[in-house]
Amino acid sequence: MTILSIQSHVAYGYVGNSAAVPVLQRLGIEVVPINTVHFSNHTGYETVRGHVLAPETLTEIVRGIEERGAFADVTAVLTGYLGDGATGRVVLDALARVRRASPRALYVCDPVMGNKKRGFYLREGVPELLRAEIVPRADILLPNAFELAFLAGREIETAADALAAAEIVRAMGPKVVVGTSLPGPRDAELSVLALSAAGAWQVTTPRLEVLAEGAGDCFAAMFLAHYLASGAVEDALVRAVNGVHGILEATRDQGRLELALLAPPRPDQRFQAIRLK
Repeated sequence: MTILSIQSHVAYGYVGNSAAVPVLQRLGIEVVPINTVHFSNHTGYETVRGHVLAPETLTEIVRGIEERGAFADVTAVLTGYLGDGATGRVVLDALARVRRASPRALYVCDPVMGNKKRGFYLREGVPELLRAEIVPRADILLPNAFELAFLAGREIETAADALAAAEIVRAMGPKVVVGTSLPGPRDAELSVLALSAAGAWQVTTPRLEVLAEGAGDCFAAMFLAHYLASGAVEDALVRAVNGVHGILEATRDQGRLELALLAPPRPDQRFQAIRLK
């Protein structure tokens, strides 16, 4: 299995490809990363050094990989933060090229747009591009609660709201919708919901007081890896939730400002899925 991962990259810390690539490699998957930016660190710090790669440069990299014949081996395309509309167009072009060479390749999209605390942190027009052109092409979509609410056009306050929103978004095109950072049954809990034609499942965990930059990137990579291995949404959901929760616990326990991505795995499947439908 080979995954083409088009995401940001940082030298210090674990977000974007800096998180997804080691997660996937640790699970035994070959990764071809295309880095949309090369920054010193993520943008939550007071200073950030580095640069954004021009769309023309990204397109040249895509073509170069295509010329090597690598796209025939691609099992899935994974994307995260896009930043601007031009990068979104590069993603759509890369996806088309991959599917010409590997028609069964999945497109797994983490539609990074913002969160409840910060609101949108994309350039104007990018959320609309995601909703109109990118989301409908995705096979698996992994929005957080803020992004799911935007895509569905409705507020999410309860698990029932989240399921209804996921059904609206799934009708837009994705075969599987996985909503993260959703309200849990109690204030001290968070839930993750997965919806597909086979049903809907929810996993709930305690809410951890820890910096979590990159946790969503880790989750998307883990979910994809386990889904490719088993073909089962419920199994991928349970394994990804448990895997990321273990990383967050290790991060908290070590008092780190960056994810403890390389910490030894914690006991697997402590948190189980509840079938919703």
